[in-house]
Amino acid sequence: MQTFLNVLIVILVILVIALVVLYFVGRKMQKKQTAQQEQMEAAKQTVSMLIIDKKRLPIKESGLPQMVIDQTPKLMRRSKLPIVKAKVGPRIMTFVSDAAIFDSIPVKREVKAVISGIYIMEVRGVRGPLETPQPKKKGFFARMKDKVTGKAKEEAKAAQQTGKQGKKSKQAK
Repeated sequence: MQTFLNVLIVILVILVIALVVLYFVGRKMQKKQTAQQEQMEAAKQTVSMLIIDKKRLPIKESGLPQMVIDQTPKLMRRSKLPIVKAKVGPRIMTFVSDAAIFDSIPVKREVKAVISGIYIMEVRGVRGPLETPQPKKKGFFARMKDKVTGKAKEEAKAAQQTGKQGKKSKQAK
């Protein structure tokens, strides 16, 4: 019993130390992120561009400059980024899009984009509003869940209606 308590105390101490370290690392990362966001806000500019293509690609296949690829962390090199190829003036350029707006970027249309370097922060339509993206198809399990919950609701309604009819027939007798 004594050894069990000692092991438990050691594990708790290690967990507390890990949580404290994660707390301070998280605060440091948050400060870095706010500083980067301020720099991006300072360098942003609005540009009219024709979107040629958009894809989610690994950074090595994206067509970004080699300097950008070299500066990315090793762990990020395997992940796929939202890449947008667009014609800005006479030049065709490759941009990295914000993941939140990537689905709303229309292909083969002219847009006004707020960019900071090679990063697209916001997109607006030049001639009218942008089209809303089509909702994604539901997966197999989501459809089955809807069917089950829909049947349960129908059964509950049917039970309520038969309960009301049963009371009416008892009152008629």
